[in-house]
Amino acid sequence: MRYDLNLLPIFIALMEERSVTRAAERVGMTQPALSNALGRLRTLLQDQLFVRERYGIQPTPIALELAPFIADALSRLDDAVIGQQDFDPAKAERLLTIAPNGYVEFVLVPAIASRLQQAAPGIQLSLTPYGNDLVDTGVVSGTTALALGRIVDPPDNLVVQHLMDEGLACVVRADHPDIGETITRDQFERLKHINVVSPGRMRAGLFQVLAQQQVTREVAISVTNFFAVAEMVAVTDHIGTLPKLICHRLALDPRLKVLPAPIDLGTFPVEMAWHVRYRHDPAHRWLRSLISDVAAKLTVAASG
Repeated sequence: MRYDLNLLPIFIALMEERSVTRAAERVGMTQPALSNALGRLRTLLQDQLFVRERYGIQPTPIALELAPFIADALSRLDDAVIGQQDFDPAKAERLLTIAPNGYVEFVLVPAIASRLQQAAPGIQLSLTPYGNDLVDTGVVSGTTALALGRIVDPPDNLVVQHLMDEGLACVVRADHPDIGETITRDQFERLKHINVVSPGRMRAGLFQVLAQQQVTREVAISVTNFFAVAEMVAVTDHIGTLPKLICHRLALDPRLKVLPAPIDLGTFPVEMAWHVRYRHDPAHRWLRSLISDVAAKLTVAASG
C-alpha cells in the first residue's frame, strides 16, 4: 500500500492537541485544509479516527492503537534526515522557545543567555510562561523546545533529563534585631514569612516538608516571584525561605544575610523536558548540552 507521508504529522497533531483548531495552527494549515486531510486519513486507514465531543475531539480505539506506531515511524524518519545535517552554532540563525519556571528564569537563564551571546549569537531565545500544567508550556505539543523546572507526571511523548538537585535556605535583613548568624527552629516559627506563590509543584513540596516536620509558620505576605522577596525582607523583620542558588545571589546584597535553615527541608529536582521529535535535532541537542553544562557549573560554584 502507498502512503501519503504528509498525512502522518497531521494525525499526530490531532492526537496530541485533541482540537482541529490547535492542530491546524500547529501544522500551519487552515481548518478547512486540515479537515480535508483528515478525510483522506479516514479513507486511507478505513476508520473514523477522531470523533467530535463537546470540548474537542477524541480518538477512536483504532487511532489510539495506531498512534505509537506512527509516532515511532516519524521519529525514525526525523532521525535519519536530521542525522545527515550539520549544525554550526556560531553560524546558526534560529528562534527557540523555552518555558522556564520562575526559579530557572532567575538562576539559569541569565547564564544561558551569556553563553548564547558568546557561542551562538544568531540563536534567539523566546521565553513562555511555565504555567500550572505542562500542556500550558507548549512542550507537549512540540511548539516549545524545552520546559525547565520540576517535571511532574510527564506524558509518554516527552523526554525528561535531570539537571540538578536544589536545597533551601533562609534570608533575613542584615540588621535584623532578633537574628544573628544562625536561626533556631523556634525563631523560624515565631517570625513572619514572605511566601512565594508561583506556578508549579515546588511550593507544594515545601509545604509538605514543613507539615512532615510539624513546623508551623505565619505567612505575612505572599508574592508571585522570587525578585519580590529580597525587597520585602530588606525593609521588614520578616523571613524568606528560598532555593539556595537564589540565596547565593542574594548574599551579595549588603541589606540581606543568608542563613542555613534550622531544619532539614530536603531538596527538589530541577529538570528539563522536550518532545521526542527533538531528540536528535542538532540545534536542540546543542542547546540542551549547553543548559546541562550551565547547571553543572552553577552548582559547583555555589558549593565552592
